[in-house]
Amino acid sequence: MDHRAELRAFLRERRARLSPADAGLRDDGRRRRVPGLRREEVAQLAGVSVDYYVHLEQGRARQVSDSVLDAVARALRLTPDEHAYLHRLARPVRAAGPRPQRVLAGVADLLAALHERPAYVVGRRTDVLAWNPLAAALFADFATLPPARRNMARLVFLDPEAPGRYVTWSRKADDVVAYLRLDMSRHPHDPAMTALIDELSASGEEFRRRWASGEVRDKRGGELVMRHQAVGELRLRFETLRPTGDPDQALIVWNPADARAATALALLGTLIAEPQPSR
Repeated sequence: MDHRAELRAFLRERRARLSPADAGLRDDGRRRRVPGLRREEVAQLAGVSVDYYVHLEQGRARQVSDSVLDAVARALRLTPDEHAYLHRLARPVRAAGPRPQRVLAGVADLLAALHERPAYVVGRRTDVLAWNPLAAALFADFATLPPARRNMARLVFLDPEAPGRYVTWSRKADDVVAYLRLDMSRHPHDPAMTALIDELSASGEEFRRRWASGEVRDKRGGELVMRHQAVGELRLRFETLRPTGDPDQALIVWNPADARAATALALLGTLIAEPQPSR
């Protein structure tokens, strides 16, 4: 990751989202060459000099303090995830690439105990590290995929069946891209992440447009509508559980959002439990 280029693009895009009225400022009536706040307006709101803010936005400010970054985050109305992202961009940590991940024993035990809910473990880069039978039936038969393809971003953008599987595919795609950008800031020297972004960027406009938007968001919870050929559409809510032993690892558990989904999940569980005819 080029931290300076990313910081510049991120702050410019966030400035463009805010009008003077949004930020509690009076519009001085001067013609604006670009949408959103001017640099001097952000500096005013953050309580720093214009020159200092310009240096910050250009990635040329040295030893930026927490208080300044916090003030800029407040001025730009950043979300908590965007706030953390700003800190990582402004003060990048020089570190080696991440080590291979293994599912923590306690997480594996919890996953094994989930029989009536689809669940899987996601690691860095949205790699799927482990799953239960219901998740395999609903999302993808992970066991038959090569390890490199056990990746939610690849499944969402590269699998031609994904739009049919995810009724709310666009929402899922937005979430995946926003999480990838956040994950990249945590591990900026991960060559596997760089290769993944390059591969997805080459796949088409759907990914490139979302990546260019600069959205940053963690994966905590939400609702999606899935479609399964045997049980039809299911409205599901997901919750994310992060173990303290590895913050880059998450157990994603899917629950029915209504009675129709609960019945469909129960039926799907029965179907996958039935013995398959021999060939």
